[in-house]
Amino acid sequence: MLHEATISSLTIDPNNQTPLLLLKLKDEEITVPIMIGLLEAGSIAAVLQEIVFDRPMTHDLFTNFINKVDVKIDKIEIIDILNNTFYAKLYFSDKDGQHWIDSRPSDAIAMAIRAGARIYIEDEVIQKLKTEKDFEAMDNSEEGSKWADYLSNLTDDDFGKYKV
Repeated sequence: MLHEATISSLTIDPNNQTPLLLLKLKDEEITVPIMIGLLEAGSIAAVLQEIVFDRPMTHDLFTNFINKVDVKIDKIEIIDILNNTFYAKLYFSDKDGQHWIDSRPSDAIAMAIRAGARIYIEDEVIQKLKTEKDFEAMDNSEEGSKWADYLSNLTDDDFGKYKV
């Protein structure tokens, strides 16, 4: 089962200064934290804050290209999490039908928000995050466990919307 999600917040993890993208499920009070790269965070933030550059950045360039060749991004799905790494698929369609490609979630989300496409998270990912069966904090100390618990209980009100 897929759960539709929206971007709740884009912030910086205060412990390691890494960009943190928070996705909130539309059908449940669950927030999914995904650590992403600085360049991808900048790309996502630029769209969310409606910043336009003189020259196209990488995700803008790719968006311009797929528009020229008449390809449409339909949706993205975050399909799994293994060893603290999230996996995603970017679905697109053209004159020959619907296709998908493997993607990092941050790149898929950067493309989806440019295309106005929906973001989905597979139920299996949610279950892994809830049970921490295959997902554990990189920091296995007591402090790391507290941080993991904190992240799993975040709500929209915990962060200002789209703060960078």
